[in-house]
Amino acid sequence: MPTAAPIEVRGLVKRYGEILAVDHVDLTVEPGDVFGYLGPNGAGKTTSLRMMLGLIRPNEGSVRLFGRDPQLGVAALEGVAGFVEAPAFYPYLSGRENLRLCAALDGGGAAERIDEVLEIVELRGRGKDRVGGYSHGMRQRLGIASALLRRPRLLLLDEPATGLDPGGMRDMRELIRDLAARGITVLLSSHLLVEVEELCNRVAIVRSGRVVYEGLLADLRDRAGVSYLLRTGDDALARRVCAAQAGIDEVHEAHPGGLLFRASGERAVGELSLALAESGAPVLELTPRQASLEDLFFQLTEGDGAAAGAARMAAAAEELA
Repeated sequence: MPTAAPIEVRGLVKRYGEILAVDHVDLTVEPGDVFGYLGPNGAGKTTSLRMMLGLIRPNEGSVRLFGRDPQLGVAALEGVAGFVEAPAFYPYLSGRENLRLCAALDGGGAAERIDEVLEIVELRGRGKDRVGGYSHGMRQRLGIASALLRRPRLLLLDEPATGLDPGGMRDMRELIRDLAARGITVLLSSHLLVEVEELCNRVAIVRSGRVVYEGLLADLRDRAGVSYLLRTGDDALARRVCAAQAGIDEVHEAHPGGLLFRASGERAVGELSLALAESGAPVLELTPRQASLEDLFFQLTEGDGAAAGAARMAAAAEELA
């Protein structure tokens, strides 16, 4: 009999009055995934995680964690741990004392694992210090330590690197890689593109509460295909030339500068280059590039390009199926 997936979400809906925070979300997290749940702030990521952990009830749809409904009680969360938003601790107690309190709630020999989990998150040397003196990054790692007391097979983390300095973000990425190497499936909610691109093998990109892409990160890049980066002396004029040129479409701003576009072929690119020279917009750079996660994220989550981008991804997925 096949083993149930760590997470199966089907038709998940959450409304707050007239606000549709989560809009019929479907996603599946497979064993061994480091799964990125990616979207802008306010896209419904935290609300989704709250429903996955049984903290709030959905209006519609279902969540199954290893085949169990988290709304049925604590027993349904066996093998599952994590935190939503920033983990909270007693600031006047030490890290070790806070973990003792968590272990007392978990039971099952959790107290015997305090040294082990402090070692994993690299806080063993600070375990006797009061949490009030911890940096933000240390508190985030202590939150993961408290989750590890349960020996989880599935770890759900909500924005674990938010507010960290570059060194703290690097340490958090290394910690998550280590947890994945230990066989823990991780769902990572984030709006930080670099974090997701470096850590995750599969992603769901959510916009306004609705998933606009779910699947392998590598497949997302392959389906996006090759675009072209254009930098000129006058990008506003260049954009008008692109809009008037046959075979050039999906023109949008690149970050931090220039334009990105797709072309029907190399001939269309050559004709565009001539048209730009004739228009008086000198070409500084015109190079093919594989779409980055940042490019794809903006295509799928911003403005009119979001609907077109999502439709193109869906069409490409049907062709590959």
